[in-house]
Amino acid sequence: MKLFHSPLSPYVRKVVVLLHELEKTDAVALETIATTAFASDDGLMAANPLAKIPALQRDDGVTLYDSRVICGYLNDLFDGSMYPTGAGQWENRTLEATGDGIMDCAVSMAYERKLRPENEQSDGWVEAQWTKVDRALSVLNSRWMGHLAGPVSMAHVSVACALSYVDFRHGARNWRGGNAALADWHAAFDSRPSMQATRPPEA
Repeated sequence: MKLFHSPLSPYVRKVVVLLHELEKTDAVALETIATTAFASDDGLMAANPLAKIPALQRDDGVTLYDSRVICGYLNDLFDGSMYPTGAGQWENRTLEATGDGIMDCAVSMAYERKLRPENEQSDGWVEAQWTKVDRALSVLNSRWMGHLAGPVSMAHVSVACALSYVDFRHGARNWRGGNAALADWHAAFDSRPSMQATRPPEA
């Protein structure tokens, strides 16, 4: 199998962290590409009509895309336990979606600043996205710490990758202010070998 990959993408990082947690990094080749919303990689477009990463090209030629789809597939393929069933499974999936949503907003902010001409950038848009991130972080800190203290799942990976991406692209925002419990949790989770092995290069 082949994963279309960029070390800067938090969505790709989710998948690679999962492979490390499952001890299956040798099962998937990483094809590192350069792609943006305005300039898509040709090979990626052929595999995924949306030209988004991550995209997992299976050995049968079928390509899966969207990080949650890929992670669910790999977890099932390798008999993982990163998507618990039974009581609490929907809360767990909601927590993963919260992490992914933080990524969505943080990536949108980065695109606005990096890809748009300066005279077309919207400060209002950037601040609206940050308001969503800030609100989500506050809720994680106040309501979800019990879930984050539980067995490691894709919810943990999603939230950790989202927080690390906020550090990477928006570190000046100081998301840790007022979110001490979440900050402590992230510091501990970020020390896992899977997170250390997938750290993005310095910008």
